[in-house]
Amino acid sequence: MLDFSVEPEFQAKLDWAAAFVREEVEPLDLLFPHGGDPYDTRNQKSRAVLRPLQEQVRAQGLWACHLGPELGGPGYGQVRLALLNEILGRSYWAPTVFGTAAPDTGNAEILAMFGTEEQKARYLQPLLDGDIVSTFSMTEPQAGADPKEFVCTARRDGDEWVIDGEKWFSSNARYAAFLIVMAVTDPEAPPHARMSMFVVPAGTPGIEIKRNVAAMDERDSLDEGIHAYIRYRGVRVPLDAMLGGPGRGFEVAQARLGGGRVHHAMRTVGKCTRAFDMMCERALSRRTQGTLLAEKQAVQQFIADSWLELQQFRLLVLNTAWLIDTQPHGAARTQIAMCKVATAKVLHDIVQRAVHLHGSLGTTGELPLAKWWMAAPNLALADGPTEVHRTTIAKQVLRGYRPAEGLFPSEHIPPKLDAARKRYAHIIDDDGLTGRVEA
Repeated sequence: MLDFSVEPEFQAKLDWAAAFVREEVEPLDLLFPHGGDPYDTRNQKSRAVLRPLQEQVRAQGLWACHLGPELGGPGYGQVRLALLNEILGRSYWAPTVFGTAAPDTGNAEILAMFGTEEQKARYLQPLLDGDIVSTFSMTEPQAGADPKEFVCTARRDGDEWVIDGEKWFSSNARYAAFLIVMAVTDPEAPPHARMSMFVVPAGTPGIEIKRNVAAMDERDSLDEGIHAYIRYRGVRVPLDAMLGGPGRGFEVAQARLGGGRVHHAMRTVGKCTRAFDMMCERALSRRTQGTLLAEKQAVQQFIADSWLELQQFRLLVLNTAWLIDTQPHGAARTQIAMCKVATAKVLHDIVQRAVHLHGSLGTTGELPLAKWWMAAPNLALADGPTEVHRTTIAKQVLRGYRPAEGLFPSEHIPPKLDAARKRYAHIIDDDGLTGRVEA
């Protein structure tokens, strides 16, 4: 049975989280507004505000909810996580406050599944405790997210692996205690068996951050960029730095992506809900040409379209979460791709309308809308371009179909009509289908 409801005890936790994020966490977005602020563990002022909030989350049993009990989390299913992430999406700082910030969540899962006991003690536990942050260093400047085009290599030299090459857009590297790096270890192997994954301490000699690239809502002049362009020059790590075994890099990467995409999608629902609330408030507050904006048909269409898109998207994400919870592994692959494709478009369209209704004010830094709008292109590219996932959807859907058996489509009316006449020939008389009764 498809049922997204939750028991009263968990609903009470969601209600607490909603009020807590709105009253206690959203102010952090204003006090510490830059992209790197939640990840800068050296900022004593932000940490002094953050730590008591994290303790309140822990007291509610809502810390790191994506983790199973064996890793200190409650082991909630994806539907519960989706409902919680809908709330966290209202605030940029909320994932850090609740111990669910990316890429640390995925990196923690990788270490939990593939790390050694020493690596778990050195990196996983501090990561789970929120004491350090990490980086996932996969994409490359010449290849983007296509692993078949990667050229950063790792070669074995005695008891060490030596990493050479460049990586692009390695988020939070300037703050990270360690990096998880994907590198080619067997260039002659099939595409999905060429690469391996390594855990690399941030202070390892040979790691050079060429520059921290500023995204659309960041300023290069103030060094606000948090996405590193990295050169690995003969970076040496021990043999046990490899995670998951030789050639399993693609498998390790995939192990962290599915649930994360659902979380991102549901956080987008939360952000879009906040933008929609602003849109409705503006429509009922602003007058032009003698009437409220809410009385203009174009504005009513904005609101109706936004509400329809938001509810459809929310149900898609919840259904995907339900499939992950209830069906065998991999059964939700198409739905996960659908969430990925829809996320950026829904965010762009709803926030765009909200910006438009607020006029010039909507384009300024005095409202959060412009910053949210600038996040849409990044969402369309994160975890691979949207077009790649559209292709995945089409291929998966087409597997459920087959070509027409003859020259014409299977819905061609002449043969279907002939078949219908034959099926009901014992009822239909020679006069046709009129069914008239003569007096």
